[in-house]
Amino acid sequence: QVQLVESGGGLVQAGGSLRLSCAASGRPSSSLFMGWFRQGPGKEREFVARISWTGSNTYYADSVKGRFTISRDNAKNTVYLQMNILEPEDTAVYYCAADPVRSGVVPSAYIYWGQGTQVTVSS
Repeated sequence: QVQLVESGGGLVQAGGSLRLSCAASGRPSSSLFMGWFRQGPGKEREFVARISWTGSNTYYADSVKGRFTISRDNAKNTVYLQMNILEPEDTAVYYCAADPVRSGVVPSAYIYWGQGTQVTVSS
């Protein structure tokens, strides 16, 4: 069983930055595909970014490309999401997701999920 714990959310003004962390336990993160999703008020959960086992391959949603960066430190079993130039539209609960077999851009591609961390961007 894999446990994922997100941290780093908070309230920030538009144009600001935050870095989210996702700590994995129960299995080495180096054996997991990892991703970030978000769910805004009244919206469905949507894909934000994903990263391969080694971190050599990343992929982003168009809405965050050029502003967000996903990375991982397998020695610390942690995945990060650096979020820059934040916009009010980025307000959401951000979830970390993991799967040992596959990665993708839909929630059903991942078997393990964290509890989420709130990000609020004020205008």
